[in-house]
Amino acid sequence: MSLAEPVFQNDLSRRIVHVDMDAFFASVEQRDRPELRGKPIAVGHAERRGVVATASYEARRFGVHSAMPSSRAKQLCPELIFVEGRMAHYREISAAIREIFERYTDLVEPLSIDEAFLDVTDNKLGLEYGTEVARRIKMDIRRELSLTASAGVSYNKFLAKIASDWRKPDGIFTIHPTRAQEFIDALPIEAFWGVGPATAKRFHEMGISTGYALRMRSFTELTDRFGAAGALFYKFARGIDSRPVKTSRVRKSVGCEETFLDDIAGFEALSERMAGIAADLTRRISRHDFRGRTITLKIRFADFTTKTRSMTALVPYVAEPAILEAGMKLLSGIEIPPEGVRLLGLSVSSPESGTGAAEATLFESIE
Repeated sequence: MSLAEPVFQNDLSRRIVHVDMDAFFASVEQRDRPELRGKPIAVGHAERRGVVATASYEARRFGVHSAMPSSRAKQLCPELIFVEGRMAHYREISAAIREIFERYTDLVEPLSIDEAFLDVTDNKLGLEYGTEVARRIKMDIRRELSLTASAGVSYNKFLAKIASDWRKPDGIFTIHPTRAQEFIDALPIEAFWGVGPATAKRFHEMGISTGYALRMRSFTELTDRFGAAGALFYKFARGIDSRPVKTSRVRKSVGCEETFLDDIAGFEALSERMAGIAADLTRRISRHDFRGRTITLKIRFADFTTKTRSMTALVPYVAEPAILEAGMKLLSGIEIPPEGVRLLGLSVSSPESGTGAAEATLFESIE
């Protein structure tokens, strides 16, 4: 490492907990329906174009996982039982879990409906160790909701998130500051926050497959290769993550999309679907009080090739006629193959300052 390498500091006094519910949707269904307990189930649509939202651990043993096409899931596990999701019910349970979190700290950052970060450095019960806070939260969730959660504890969000996956399901794992570097050095590069398949491939092409190999690369090389993400990777490899636990996130976009049961060919047929999507998007924008100036079309062809096209206006897209007109203009610039289209979607982004509802979102992937 050269003398020019930047120096970043850690606050080792922080105690961050990441709580992740175990197979949340599937576990709720098995809790509510005793006849499903111990059986491989998937929450989602069983039809040909359906997708698995969550799979129980019994199903995961067959290789079934979330975001998998239902047809593939049934091939892997012929005895798989599909259950229709109940989002309103899951949200109610998520709210109850949030209430448990807030018994210990007000610094709660939801990442999705079933996971969150908690800063328990100065917790409401005055508990000294983050591990004890995590243990009590897990006990409360089990006792009051008959569900299990896994928890990770460390001095920053990066390590707490990784730790929560380490002993799933129903586990708890702590990464202590004195052992953090040894732990990180042994991590496969795929385990790092923000490293998806494409980024992992680039790392492997560079000869980087572990945290140690990543740590051996300079700040300059990583930022040259990966831009701002390279700076994050440089810090993560050294166990450094100064990001605070935020109690709210600002919505950056609003969108909706439709996956068709059968592939749709022809501009006229797609135009009819576009009208419905534009109407749905308008309602969502109104509901979230969102005002954005960039509209993006997403289109996926029968061979799963996906394209996006965007345009930015001087005024926000809020009215249905303007949204539909922009969507049609973007669609007209794309050549539709004879095999047809399987997915069509629209989204609005580039929010005006001060607009957009606070929301809990999935953590941002660098991918």
